[in-house]
Amino acid sequence: MKDTKDYAVRATHCSHKASLDEIYQKLKEITAPLSRSWEKIEHAKKVGIKVNMQFRTQSIRYIGGRRQELVDDDVLRASLRLLRERTDAELFALDTSTAPPGQRPGGDFNTKPILDEYGVHYVEAGDPPLERYKVPGGGLMFSEYQLSSALGEADAFVSIAKMKNHGFMGITLCLKNLFGLPPIPPHGRLRTYFHHVIRLSYVLPDLGMIAQPCLNIIDGLTGQARMEWNGEGRIADCLVAGDHVIATDACGSHLMGTDPALDWPHPPFRRDRSPVAVAAEHGFGTTNLNEIDFAMDGLVLPVAEFDSAQTDPPQVIDQLRRTASEQALFYRENRDRLLDAHAGQYIFLQDGEVIWSGTDPQQAGSVQEIAARKEDQAVWLKLVDPDEREGEHMEVYEKILAA
Repeated sequence: MKDTKDYAVRATHCSHKASLDEIYQKLKEITAPLSRSWEKIEHAKKVGIKVNMQFRTQSIRYIGGRRQELVDDDVLRASLRLLRERTDAELFALDTSTAPPGQRPGGDFNTKPILDEYGVHYVEAGDPPLERYKVPGGGLMFSEYQLSSALGEADAFVSIAKMKNHGFMGITLCLKNLFGLPPIPPHGRLRTYFHHVIRLSYVLPDLGMIAQPCLNIIDGLTGQARMEWNGEGRIADCLVAGDHVIATDACGSHLMGTDPALDWPHPPFRRDRSPVAVAAEHGFGTTNLNEIDFAMDGLVLPVAEFDSAQTDPPQVIDQLRRTASEQALFYRENRDRLLDAHAGQYIFLQDGEVIWSGTDPQQAGSVQEIAARKEDQAVWLKLVDPDEREGEHMEVYEKILAA
C-alpha cells in the first residue's frame, strides 16, 4: 500500500537482555515498512553510515550489560547485517576521532572489529580530503560547511544513534549524531565554534540537510539521562527506526516523554533551542506526530525517565543568549575595522571587545577561563574571513534580540 504520509517511523519493545538474533529480528520488523529508506539504499553504489561510537575505550560505561552512552555492539551488528542483506553497495562508516593527527582514528575507535566483520570501511571525517558543501536552501546557521569528501560520494546515508539527554541540546538522537561529521583541528573548526550558545541548534539541521539520512535507527535498549556523557544510565528496552531524521527524532522524543514540539526554555531544552523544532520550523521534517506514519508495538510511555540536567538558572541562560547575539551583531557592524586588524584570525568577542585573537583558538584556553572576568557576558568566537565563505546568517541573532 502506498504511503499516505511523508514520513514513516516504527518503534518496538526489545529487551536489553535480548540475543543478537532477537535484536536483528526486531530491527528487521520495524525497518520493513520503510520503503522510501530501502528504495534509496538498494539503488545506491555507496552507503555512508554515521554511528554514535567514538569515545575513549577506558571510559566506556555499561548498564544492564549494554553500552550506556554509545550504540551497543549488538545493535550495530544487527544494523550492519540488515544493510548487507538489503544492498550490494559499498558501505563505509564516517566519524571524527579526537586522537591527534597521525594517530587517528586512535584508541577511541573501539568498534573497528564489528565494522571489519561486515566489511565496512572506516573513513576519518577529520582528515583530508575535504570539500565544501552548500546547505540546500541556503542553510539556517551557515550557508556552507567543510566536510569529508567521502560524504559527497555516498548515494545514501544512515544515522545510528543512542537514546540520551544532552546538556546543551536537551535530547540527542539521530540528528545530534551528525555532529561527528565536521572535522576538528588542524583541518577543521574547534568543536566549540559550532557547539556554541545559539549556533548548534541551527548547525545540526544544516548538517541534516547536507547528509539527508534516509534510514535512522535509535538504540533505546539502554540510554542515558541528564547529559550526553557521564549521566545516569537508563534501561528503555526499545528500538526505533524511521525514514527521515527529524521525524525519527520527534518520535524518539515522544518515547522519552518529551513533546517533540517543545522548545527553549522548556525542559529538557534548558540551555538552547531544540534543533528538531528549529528544523521543522524551517520546513525540514516535522514535529507533528499526526503528520508521521508512526506505529509502536509493546511500549508503555515514557520508556524510561529522561530529562536534562539544569546547570544554570534560566535567567543566566537568557543573559548569555542575548549577549552572544549582541556580539554577533557587533561583529557585523564593525567587520571592516576587525578585518583590518585580524583578517585570517579567530577572535573572541566579549562586551564589544576583542579579548583574544590568533590563528589557533585552542591556545586561548577554555571558554570558561576566557569569560571569567565578565561571567554575565557571553564570549563569541568568529573566524575573521575576508571572503566570509561560511556565510553566517546574522538574522538568527537579530531574531533572538527582537524576541
